[in-house]
Amino acid sequence: MYAIMGITGRVGGATARALLNEGKKVRGIVRDPSKAASWEAAGAELAVADWNDPTALEAALSGVEGVFVMIPPNFAPAPGYPETRQIVAGLRQALDAARPPKVVYLSSVGAQHPSGLGLITQLHILEQELGALSIPTAFIRPAWFLENFQSDVASARDEGEIASFLHPPDRKLPMVATEDIGRLAGKVIQEQWAGNRRLELEGPERYSQFDAAETFSRLLGRPVRLKLIPRQAWPALFEAQGMAADRTAPRIEMLDGFNSHWIDFERNGTESFRGSRTQEEVFQDLLQR
Repeated sequence: MYAIMGITGRVGGATARALLNEGKKVRGIVRDPSKAASWEAAGAELAVADWNDPTALEAALSGVEGVFVMIPPNFAPAPGYPETRQIVAGLRQALDAARPPKVVYLSSVGAQHPSGLGLITQLHILEQELGALSIPTAFIRPAWFLENFQSDVASARDEGEIASFLHPPDRKLPMVATEDIGRLAGKVIQEQWAGNRRLELEGPERYSQFDAAETFSRLLGRPVRLKLIPRQAWPALFEAQGMAADRTAPRIEMLDGFNSHWIDFERNGTESFRGSRTQEEVFQDLLQR
């Protein structure tokens, strides 16, 4: 039995699928079981536990061979990341009490740095706090998610353009599909090891923003151009999208980190992996949603 957090999301769901496809038992940890009915129908056991309830989490994490942990995404955190710190503290308490044989965490490229990460700071906090537990631990640090382009599907289809915040637009970045993250998590969680591991994951190829526009053009059968968004326009644009004015800084700092090459793989004392899903395969899926 393997306990999976985030089973109703892309990465947690991919991890659960990888395990179920190998005939393993899965316990999905959810807050609302009605949203995971399809997983129960697929053979997964469901355990109801909230991030803020360490007692329920301890029960959900007990009696298993391994645990996959991810924290919920927060794209507009308060200064100092108090929400993440509270969640990580609850996880640490529950894991320290449950003492599962091993834990695989979803982290991020760049999480080795203590500053200059913006939103990825949340994963640095996770690594620092939960890596201190005396439990065999594996932090998966994936590259930029190919599924991040989901936000460009409507504009590509309806307006023939996609926005680019990554500069320069011809720079090829490591990217990876969430399905490949789940496959790696499902493989690693069945392994045996001691201490902490850090696994860096990218896809089979690297892609630029121009590559993304060309892939959308090819799949849609119409020209899709790249619209470069200058940095000075980011705050107003993020506010127009509904983000509070005092919450835009972490997203901007993260983008600056990618554009300056600060957010990158550590490559020193880490393990390197490559997924198999291409940008075209992922974009085909995104266009069908």
